[in-house]
Amino acid sequence: MTETLMNAADRWRPLAELLQALLERIAGELPGWLGAGLTVSRGELPLRVLAAVGAGEQVLPAQLAHGGPAPVAHATGEPVVTDRLFGDERWPALTRETVFDGGPAVAAIRGAVALPGFWDEDGAFVLSVTLDRPPGTETLDVLRRYAKLTEMTLVVAETATAGDPDQMLDLLASRAAIEQAKGAIMAVRRCSPEEAWQTLRRASQEFNVKVRELAVALVEHLGGRLPASPDGLREIRPGAPAHHAAEQLWSAFTSVSP
Repeated sequence: MTETLMNAADRWRPLAELLQALLERIAGELPGWLGAGLTVSRGELPLRVLAAVGAGEQVLPAQLAHGGPAPVAHATGEPVVTDRLFGDERWPALTRETVFDGGPAVAAIRGAVALPGFWDEDGAFVLSVTLDRPPGTETLDVLRRYAKLTEMTLVVAETATAGDPDQMLDLLASRAAIEQAKGAIMAVRRCSPEEAWQTLRRASQEFNVKVRELAVALVEHLGGRLPASPDGLREIRPGAPAHHAAEQLWSAFTSVSP
């Protein structure tokens, strides 16, 4: 994440209002919600709170300092669900006492859920909520429904604040290619979107190729031609290393049972 986006919510009122509305809409679909938040990072930069509502304003900074669902989801690339936010052995340092000025809402917290996502190959985010009850299956479903909107909001926010329309088009082209590759991986591995994304990222690191080039090469390997780019977006043309990585990745998928 660029420093531009890091500070965008403070400097750009429309973004702050949009993120606030997004989190409030998520909260409105979850009975027993007490707080919600969005944390973001790029590359090796640490997570940072970009927006929060309700108890999320106090709980998320405490999680970044002492551990919790949001940093664990960011580190593992997998959703994190807990019936006890305070007292979970995965983050023993997070207690009600470590939350500054928590108030009644923090005192009422029981469960929490954190869902990781990304808006390009280096930009990651975590959507998280806290509840006055153990989370049900619908909690993660709601977060997943809003993950796509969050991705596109961050793409628009980063490129708009940077003032670079070409960067926005490149990011949109990358997103289209990655979504196609994720779909193929999910189909053959019968896995979640989060696992498909982590598979692409690990392979890109192992073979030292960009995620977007690996994604295009993988779709091309399966279909015998370059995937169609949405109208108006630049075509991504992967090089030989990406093609080799795609072939090796797909061979690994198809030679081992899911």
